Amino acid sequence: MTPSPPFPTAPQRIACLSTEAVEVLYRLGAQDRVAGISGYSVHPPEARAEKPKISGFSSMKLERILAVQPDLVIGFSDLQKPLLAECEAAGLPTLWFDQRDIAGIHAMVRRLAALVQREAEGEQLCAHLVAQEQRLADEAAALPWRPRVFFEEWDEPLICGIGWVSEIIELCGGHDVFADRARAGFAKQRIVSHDEVLAREPQLILGSWCGKKFVPEKVLARPGFEGLGARLAEIKSADILAPGLAALERGAPQVLAAIRSTVLSQTPSNRPPLS
Repeated sequence: MTPSPPFPTAPQRIACLSTEAVEVLYRLGAQDRVAGISGYSVHPPEARAEKPKISGFSSMKLERILAVQPDLVIGFSDLQKPLLAECEAAGLPTLWFDQRDIAGIHAMVRRLAALVQREAEGEQLCAHLVAQEQRLADEAAALPWRPRVFFEEWDEPLICGIGWVSEIIELCGGHDVFADRARAGFAKQRIVSHDEVLAREPQLILGSWCGKKFVPEKVLARPGFEGLGARLAEIKSADILAPGLAALERGAPQVLAAIRSTVLSQTPSNRPPLS
């Protein structure tokens, strides 16, 4: 996280190009500090209703950001670095996040809480997230076995899950079949082939095609995929692909539910051994 000078000590009008920052600020009770949001922001719904839309995820029009008169612009990931650079060139301070795991989500919450002088609320929110994670882990521990899970973030090319998604799968009682790719910094490093997926024999395929509807029929039409006998389920991208509260509070319970359904759908005669 690298702020650009001059950096405000107590920003009052924050332009949020990333959806997870919006949700955190609302939960901290600092929604009055949010001056504008990305058009991709879904949570919380009241933000979509009451805040100006100032950008996409990887594109923006500077005049829309300037129009809300921000004293700080917040962005996420390498895709938004060029947008922040453009804002800096226009004289706007920026703050860049790049959290890629659950620990990073907690750190992001604390950083935003400190930014808006809501440290106590930030600690309470992090404690709530820890309790949520423990509940998920406890429920997962009660499952009789752990299925192999392939998380499909995109279909053409095929892209497997990113760091926090892989951690959520493991937390919820599954084995991420591409956990070895999840820490890659760029999406292109997480491209996998159909043959690689087939070789890892997933028992559950979770589809979350970023920005479009998951189509199970397209998955099953791929050579060899129907023969896997895998269960297929969709998790909306807004619920899991932004590394913030939604991923842990909305996405993770859906992952656990899909894993549980996969486990319970196996008859005693064809259940894999405990692992």
